[in-house]
Amino acid sequence: MSETGTDAKLIRMANQIATFFLSQPEEVRAEGVATHINKFWETRMRRRFFELMAVPDAGFLPLVVEAASQVKRPGEADASAIGVGRDAADGAPGGKGVAAGESLSEPSIPETTH
Repeated sequence: MSETGTDAKLIRMANQIATFFLSQPEEVRAEGVATHINKFWETRMRRRFFELMAVPDAGFLPLVVEAASQVKRPGEADASAIGVGRDAADGAPGGKGVAAGESLSEPSIPETTH
């Protein structure tokens, strides 16, 4: 599988998301990357993401690789991934989520409770 300019852009985008989340607390980083990808990347982008994940040394940062297990695979039920599906539609504990009027375009930073 040869990498195209589009592939390089997708890898760069994923790495930019990870770079942002590196500034967040360690316990929310991978979930934050996965949530962002699940919310904002369309099916064909996620499909290609997983194809590129299978390529050794594709160029993804370690945090992207870590988050990949939480990214929704195209064709899977929504409940298998973070930030999509029933949990997003019904709203999260504490009155958060789209059911409470939050926009899906709001930041993808998981809230921490300290």
